Amino acid sequence: MKLFNRQKDNAQGTRRNGFAFGVFGAIVAVFIVTALFQSQGIKINIETNPEKAQANPLTVEGTEENTIDSIQAAQEAVVGVSSIRETARGSENAGTGSGVIYKKDGNQAYVVTNHHVIENASELEVTLSDGTTKDATLQGSDPLTDLAVLQIDAENVEKVADFADSSEVEVGQTAIAIGNPLGMKFSGSVTKGIVSGLDRNIPVDLNGDSQPDWQTTVMQTDAAINPGNSGGALINENGKVIGINSMKIAKAEVEGLGFAIPAETVKSITAELESTGEVERPYIGVSLYDLSKIPERVVQGELNLPESVEGGVVVGKTAPDTPAAAAGLKQNDIITAIDGNAISSTLELRQYLYEDAKAGEEATLTVYRDGQKQEVTLTLSEQ
Repeated sequence: MKLFNRQKDNAQGTRRNGFAFGVFGAIVAVFIVTALFQSQGIKINIETNPEKAQANPLTVEGTEENTIDSIQAAQEAVVGVSSIRETARGSENAGTGSGVIYKKDGNQAYVVTNHHVIENASELEVTLSDGTTKDATLQGSDPLTDLAVLQIDAENVEKVADFADSSEVEVGQTAIAIGNPLGMKFSGSVTKGIVSGLDRNIPVDLNGDSQPDWQTTVMQTDAAINPGNSGGALINENGKVIGINSMKIAKAEVEGLGFAIPAETVKSITAELESTGEVERPYIGVSLYDLSKIPERVVQGELNLPESVEGGVVVGKTAPDTPAAAAGLKQNDIITAIDGNAISSTLELRQYLYEDAKAGEEATLTVYRDGQKQEVTLTLSEQ
């Protein structure tokens, strides 16, 4: 099974190492913005009774013009992001993507983009909608949500994006992607589509071992997206950002499957990255292996696990001075549940820790040690 592998974008559309997606087979993730907007004016007159129509006019005029104005305003907050990497031969452009200015505070402005756009960059540049280029400083980055925050000089920054409440987004509503496909040559490109789906769970391989390390929740759209759109804005008809474009499925037989990180997630993560430079998540302090990946002879022999136990994660090593060490977790312990919630994989354990638990809280693990079931309580710390 292949997973989404996150990839770098560049001006030539070259694919970089990154995301892959198991459900669709050999799929490569590409990252995003857009090029071309087509909208149609809408004139609706629902009432046919003249008196009622006059008393309750339901005519919508100038929809196309209003939408165009909203798009143009949002375009000013969308920027280009270029990452520069040091090599043995000197500096080279490692890729280009997009970003969205979400905050202006005194002499500084803040840009949200994708983690994969800036990953491993030694220098970063931001190009404003008016063509002004600024050096950018990485404020913080989070691989799990694929988000990063950059800080730039606020001079020449005229527009800050307005974010919508993505929890109110509905399938079928208009979705407009703005970004820089294939680099700044097509900067500020616009494509239009709809929101095709909500709460899509996409497996993410962060270390390149073809196993899911995380499962990110994204919004699906059929608005055309292309290499270079990563980090750009997905907006509604009112020009408000409903998501940050992150990836698409790139396969000959697949059309219109793009994904964006919901605005509510973006607002939460950028606040943490801006203040602390990282997203703090609960931490146990062990290396883990999925029980399903271990040969049956080892499970029944060395681990002495009862046949009734079908899922769990096996402790490989316990790091010193960690919650796991303090609680006495040992190599070959098999964790089958946390706080009464069954665990069948490392991914499920990680999801529970990151989404339902908090650092400083206690967690109770159901553990099998040498075939015997027991409970282990530990206090979670910050990673």
